Amino acid sequence: MRETKFKLDWLILPLLGIGAFLILWFAFTKTVSPDLPTPGKTWELSKTYITKPFEKRGELDQGILRFTWLSLVMVAKGYAIALILGTPLGFMLGISKTFAKCFDPLIQILRPVSPLAWLPLGFVIFAKAKGNVSEVAALFTIAVCSMWPTVLNTAVGVRSIPQDYLNVAKVLKLSRTKTLFRVLLPATLPYMFTGFRLSLGIAWLVIVAAEMLTGRPGVGGFLWQEYNSNIPEHIILCIITIGVVGFILDRLMSLIEQRFRTA
Repeated sequence: MRETKFKLDWLILPLLGIGAFLILWFAFTKTVSPDLPTPGKTWELSKTYITKPFEKRGELDQGILRFTWLSLVMVAKGYAIALILGTPLGFMLGISKTFAKCFDPLIQILRPVSPLAWLPLGFVIFAKAKGNVSEVAALFTIAVCSMWPTVLNTAVGVRSIPQDYLNVAKVLKLSRTKTLFRVLLPATLPYMFTGFRLSLGIAWLVIVAAEMLTGRPGVGGFLWQEYNSNIPEHIILCIITIGVVGFILDRLMSLIEQRFRTA
């Protein structure tokens, strides 16, 4: 019985959903938008990128997994910077009311700014930087845009710690370092991981926009090139790739979170 339910929940129902989506897609192309390629035509023109996922034929003519890997490397670098900056900032906002009153309004102003605005600023700031300016500007944009969920969720987690926990730490005369690692960090971890997951999703979204604007090789750069070349089949391939990779990243972060909670 359990095996049947598992197949129904995790195999049959998702396949039914995908099948329904493909049927609606096909119907939409025939009735509403004839310019939109059908699923079959999309596969026909995109299968080289899928069946040869790591082949490199040119800078912006590579297999889809090779493009994905290039994008993920950039995301990993920018995301790491976001966590390194955002986690301590979140703790400071949660611990110190004075610090929060000083900087929380500034954070609320900067948080909704679009990556389309941060990227040009990154080019200005790092115009004289050594190496690839577009890469540094993209990393800057990813870090700034994706750090806010980590900052805010970490701050909320610290503020949610019961006062009794802190009182026990004082009674036991724990140092600030021990209080941080034995009381604050474990109690805040669920909130932090919520922020980490949201930040990772934003980082993945931002890299696509950054690659489109800079022309860097990656999923976003390939998408923009195919738009300019008027090849909608490859645009759809990129959209599906972005969605699938985003889903996988979220699932992986969820597994890591569960591992930490049960450790």
